[in-house]
Amino acid sequence: MNIEPIKTMVHKICEMLVDNPEAIRIFEETRDDTTIVVLSVDKSDVGKVIGRNGQTAKALRALVNAAATRMGDRVLLEIRE
Repeated sequence: MNIEPIKTMVHKICEMLVDNPEAIRIFEETRDDTTIVVLSVDKSDVGKVIGRNGQTAKALRALVNAAATRMGDRVLLEIRE
């Protein structure tokens, strides 16, 4: 499965949210039949990516899920420091 378009989408969105876009790291892991896109940002930017009450993270996860469903795959987004 090619999830590069999903990783690119997450990266571009996060570039607009954070103060340190050069610290954005996105990689993938596989667990069972699910691909997990791991988003890592600078410690000072984690709150910006998560958002108030997790609303930004929820929206990012919804976008990833919609894109993956359209591709016929199961992809989850995990946010790390």
